[in-house]
Amino acid sequence: MSSKEKKRISNKRTTNKKNSSKSPENTRDKVVKEAEFADKEIDLKNVKNKIKRAELANQLKREKKLEKSKRRRENREKEKRGEEVVKGIPRTIENTREIDETFVHDPLNDKELHKEMENDEFSDYFSRKRSPKLLITTNNRASKHMYNFLKEIVSIIPNCDFYKRNGFNIKDIIKEVNAKGTENNYTDILIFTEHPIKKIPWGLYICHLPIGPTSYFRIRSVKLAQDMKGSAFSTTHNPEVILNNFDTRIGYRIGRQLASLFPFNPDFAGRRVIAFHNQRDFIFFRHYRYIFRKKRTSSTQNVEEQQDQAINSAGLQEIGPRFTLKLMWIQEGTFNTKKGVYEYLWRPDLQVNRKVFFL
Repeated sequence: MSSKEKKRISNKRTTNKKNSSKSPENTRDKVVKEAEFADKEIDLKNVKNKIKRAELANQLKREKKLEKSKRRRENREKEKRGEEVVKGIPRTIENTREIDETFVHDPLNDKELHKEMENDEFSDYFSRKRSPKLLITTNNRASKHMYNFLKEIVSIIPNCDFYKRNGFNIKDIIKEVNAKGTENNYTDILIFTEHPIKKIPWGLYICHLPIGPTSYFRIRSVKLAQDMKGSAFSTTHNPEVILNNFDTRIGYRIGRQLASLFPFNPDFAGRRVIAFHNQRDFIFFRHYRYIFRKKRTSSTQNVEEQQDQAINSAGLQEIGPRFTLKLMWIQEGTFNTKKGVYEYLWRPDLQVNRKVFFL
């Protein structure tokens, strides 16, 4: 048998194999296998082949996308028919947090919480027996960046006085202020510190007088009003204070301490808003003012008709500055880092679980 005849025979065999693989029986088997494969839950970790694993992952992604689009289409059709559509709530770290023992579920009916707030150190402020007055200072030899930051802080907090540190110890400052008593009538001392190398605002001590508590915050992401585009001008009106998401006992205590820094009666004519928004134990400080816009109902109307039929809409315009606070510790009394009783002390090992929050 010649070599040419051998090649012809081998070519016939290969063509027969190809034709047999394309037979309707084999294609039917493939369809059945794919259907069975789609019904089963696939664990991609057990697939050793890298190319096959990528193909399976893409197939699962396509199937999920098709199911999602189908579900949306059905919901739109139900809405057109007037049926109720149950909208899903996205799973986030906030709504899946592990509930702490000190979490306040019903603040309006929690008698123990109300008794604690009636007898705490801030009860004089909330009962309007004492108006806030702040003493603000810095660390020794503060830099230019710190003074630029404090210039805006002093402008937004009513009834505050700024003094240079001049080498005085914190404990000596607290003793002197408490000794004078009603002469100065200071209710809180705020001490801003800066990073020793970067020379940027780094920490904040808040000491409530005369008996505490004292808390320390780490300052992050500072942006001054002069560096913000389109920021509004601040006025001297008393701001409205808004506290969000302070849900635990420590959170309520920190919220009351921050609220007691501002006057109790806001002047709504100034339209100023101070917001402390707690999210994942980071407190975001924002300074806004309300703005009111007028929307035109149609472009063909006259100016007088537009003024009569204008629809007012409210919005917020940021004034600045903005920064973020992270609570490091809070202790009873007035600044005693050696022998003070800590109500809360942050440690790195407390942040192992991302769903555990303390405020």
